[in-house]
Amino acid sequence: MLRIKRVPTVVSNYQKEDGEEASRQTTGGCGRNCLNNCCLPGSKLPLYAFKKETAKELAAEEIKQQPQQPPVAFLESLLLGEWEDRMQKGLFRYDVTACQTKVIPGDHGFIAQLNEGRHLKKRPTEFRVDKVLQPFDGSKFNFTKVGQEEVIFQFEASEDGEIQFFPNAPIDVANSPSVVAINVSPIEYGHVLLIPRVLECLPQRIDHESLLLALYMAAEAGSPYFRLGYNSLGAFATINHLHFQAYYLAVPFPIEKTSTKNITTLSGGIEISQLLNYPVRGLVFEGSSLENLSAAVADACICLQINNIPYNVLISDSGRRIFLLPQCYAEKQALGEVSSELLDTQVNPAVWEISGHMVLKRKEDYDEASEENAWRLLAEVSLSEERFQEVKDIIFEAITCAVDECLVTTRSSDEDQDVEGRSHEKTVNLAIVPGKPECLVQN
Repeated sequence: MLRIKRVPTVVSNYQKEDGEEASRQTTGGCGRNCLNNCCLPGSKLPLYAFKKETAKELAAEEIKQQPQQPPVAFLESLLLGEWEDRMQKGLFRYDVTACQTKVIPGDHGFIAQLNEGRHLKKRPTEFRVDKVLQPFDGSKFNFTKVGQEEVIFQFEASEDGEIQFFPNAPIDVANSPSVVAINVSPIEYGHVLLIPRVLECLPQRIDHESLLLALYMAAEAGSPYFRLGYNSLGAFATINHLHFQAYYLAVPFPIEKTSTKNITTLSGGIEISQLLNYPVRGLVFEGSSLENLSAAVADACICLQINNIPYNVLISDSGRRIFLLPQCYAEKQALGEVSSELLDTQVNPAVWEISGHMVLKRKEDYDEASEENAWRLLAEVSLSEERFQEVKDIIFEAITCAVDECLVTTRSSDEDQDVEGRSHEKTVNLAIVPGKPECLVQN
């Protein structure tokens, strides 16, 4: 089995080598004030309860010509205020606001950031790139080991249908809360992690419930500058515990500005397009209903996972536009098909890089950044036209089968998580999805 050395960025101050002591000691439990059973009893954290959309509200929203919204949404104010509080407390490993950033001249406007802090604050590990679905391994770092001081708030649906905030709410261990935590090695201002149902210890794979939660967070933030991203295993996720990343960037991502070609419109008004004139081939899903949009994209992601195809997801436009990007850079690395020039940059093209925000780790790469160099790197990420067409075919068949109830999903809150990572879901007739695994590192 092929493996390649992966050097994941430290996302928590408690992400240490086995045997290392935590840098911050508190009283009780394991001494780290973590999110595990040893420290949770009696603990409280802020709770943001968001309001779910309804069909009636959607219809009213769609007929408004100029929707009136407050200048700054409450969630944005809360998130950034708490994020800056953690900065003042010294919880971050470096000051990301001091990193140099520039827009690279050219038609696409790729963004380059020099972030030497992420290069220096890492630890080596072995990471498999040949399997998108892998079982959760509690012996490795996971988000139950995060210190509670790194958690900004719990993020849950409101019980009474109204937005509410509780500054000191008990942690409902039985219902496994979703939480938002800082990324201690941030890429940009406000860089956080959304960790769905953290105590269930779900592996890094998208399901319908988790993706919808991410869309609700994008909608609640209410800012065009706030995006969420997802990296599958094999597409530069570094931790096999379900999570999304998110941050603020006050300019458009190049991928958001690129032209598209409409392919089809699904029932429920979900439009699917294909990227044009962009170095990475991908699909764009758009719709006004978060639930309909989430269902279509989740079906596509589950299809990719089952077929062992690594992928990245970018959620933009307050959750109404989603980019789905299958990729094969890690496969090419493992097979020795990436040039030494690109490998020397040590840039792992995950969702942010693919979207056009190039996080560079060497000053020479930043000084010499050009649209040509960015394009050359991202072109190595993309599937070939032939392979992309095959992937599109299996995605559309999976979505069609879901719509036609050939692919039946039932919810079960007490079903055990299996090796495939389909916790809380029971899927029937998965074998109908044709095609061979793509982007697979061969044994």
